[in-house]
Amino acid sequence: MAMKLEKVVPFGRSLDEYVQMFNLTKSDLNKRILGVGDGPASFNAEATKIGVNVTSIDPIYQFSGDEIRKRFNEVVDYIIDQIQASPDDWIWSYHKSPEDLKSNRIAAINKFISDYERGKLEQRYLIGELPQLNFKDKEFDIALCSHFLFLYSDHHDYQFHFDSIQEILRVSQQVRIFPLLTLMLQRSPYLDRIIQEFRKLGYTVSIVKVGYELQKGGNEMLLIGERGSGIGDRGSGTKEGGHGRHGGQLLSYQLTVIS
Repeated sequence: MAMKLEKVVPFGRSLDEYVQMFNLTKSDLNKRILGVGDGPASFNAEATKIGVNVTSIDPIYQFSGDEIRKRFNEVVDYIIDQIQASPDDWIWSYHKSPEDLKSNRIAAINKFISDYERGKLEQRYLIGELPQLNFKDKEFDIALCSHFLFLYSDHHDYQFHFDSIQEILRVSQQVRIFPLLTLMLQRSPYLDRIIQEFRKLGYTVSIVKVGYELQKGGNEMLLIGERGSGIGDRGSGTKEGGHGRHGGQLLSYQLTVIS
């Protein structure tokens, strides 16, 4: 794969963040979970410790732990500086400050690195990327896509989003995507059409408010699943239509992935 590590910001998130971003219940954590674009999240490491069945895929797994950590160290202060320069674009509830965010990202990558080699041997960290996945049909119950689809709408077009979600739904009964904003804090221009097209295909589609918010206004996830999967009545229901505002300076640093 042609990924260039210098184009990546390897930010990862914790199990607790995944629980809040995706409204994960105890029942959910008893299912087969696929993390799409997990990067150096500690979600897999922490979830595996408590017996959760998680497989993470990301093209970044072609690199060594030392290479991933080195890249993190190269960019973390730059990203935190940009966040501090745009204070009105962020909600400091889960993370209490930019410094707290940095500490939490360091903690996440440390847990990831400590688990990475063992996880690769156990095939919990697999090299893979959208829009094609090397899994059997319905191999997973829930797929989680954190900070990739919709966030990078300026980098990936509508067809990529449609094909990617369709492929995720081939390998999983259900997909949850968070957040629904772009890097510029605007609702993704592809969201409404995705909702319409997947409803036409017979899927149940809902936008659900969640308890996690870092990007201002980024407190909703998209749930898509097969009819009868019980997802239509979760959370605050479906809220369609675009809204948003032009956000801070994060796009001044051209990135491929913030994960």
